[in-house]
Amino acid sequence: MPLFKSYEASGAGIAKDAPKKKPFFRFWELVGRKFWKLLELNVLFMLEFLPLLLIFLLNYLLREFDPVIPLTISGVLLLAFVVLFGPMIAGCTQVLRHFSIEKPCFMLDTFFKAFRSSFKQACPMGLINLLVIASVASGSFVYPRLIELAKQEGQGGELFFYILFVATLSLGIEMIIMSFYAYLMIVSTELNFVQILKNALVLSFFALKTNLLTLVLCALILGLFVWLTTLIPSVMLLLWLFMPLAFVGFLIVFNCYPVIQKYIINPYYTMKGEVNPEMNYAQTEGENLFEDQGGREAPVEPKKKGRKGKIIS
Repeated sequence: MPLFKSYEASGAGIAKDAPKKKPFFRFWELVGRKFWKLLELNVLFMLEFLPLLLIFLLNYLLREFDPVIPLTISGVLLLAFVVLFGPMIAGCTQVLRHFSIEKPCFMLDTFFKAFRSSFKQACPMGLINLLVIASVASGSFVYPRLIELAKQEGQGGELFFYILFVATLSLGIEMIIMSFYAYLMIVSTELNFVQILKNALVLSFFALKTNLLTLVLCALILGLFVWLTTLIPSVMLLLWLFMPLAFVGFLIVFNCYPVIQKYIINPYYTMKGEVNPEMNYAQTEGENLFEDQGGREAPVEPKKKGRKGKIIS
């Protein structure tokens, strides 16, 4: 009996119309298959935050000099960060979309093509995201203090600030969910910016269960990384360079892109009497010269080798 299985034998193959695995198992299979690519993509996206790091270093190193020069350079770097934030997300989203539908791609080529082609729509989307982040951050800092101040004065005005605080947090959550769909539509459809925002708003309620599940999972993953960073900062700061953002992005794309296919892309092709090419890789036009027999082939066993040479009695 051989120590290792013979590779001269072949099985029945895999049928082209074989049923897909459950989403949970398919997700982890794709993560395992694209693991190193996800690490590379995370590093690529982290380059977006390089201007912020340079601003910090610049102001630290030149803190004893004339503040005009570092402030001017910091303003230019901050502007670059704001302008490039949305297109960088769009480029990463396009790569992750290819991963999720198992479409081959060259990562850098796909990234930069999407970066250029989606710049006009992704840039204002990124600006909206940053404005909402700034609003939520400032609201989370200001409103609790205003509530405490109102309680101390005892005039009952804290309810008004509670309402503003909840409204700010709700707006932030809604914009996060809308962003799940906005960047995917920017890189996968030819809709204008207003249509993208309108559809993102609708889809944020149409697929509420999927959206909330995705939001909670992303919050748990990022929250875990933040918590670990407070415990072991020297290790986790390095790990942030490679791990969490691309993984969270892939989770978002994997869960949300099928919703866009179902409600936006597939109906468009149905209206034209066509089939969405992303859902139809196995089909070919016209008569096939050869038929895929995957899953129906008879297993091939290796031929037994006879003895050679003289028999010594």
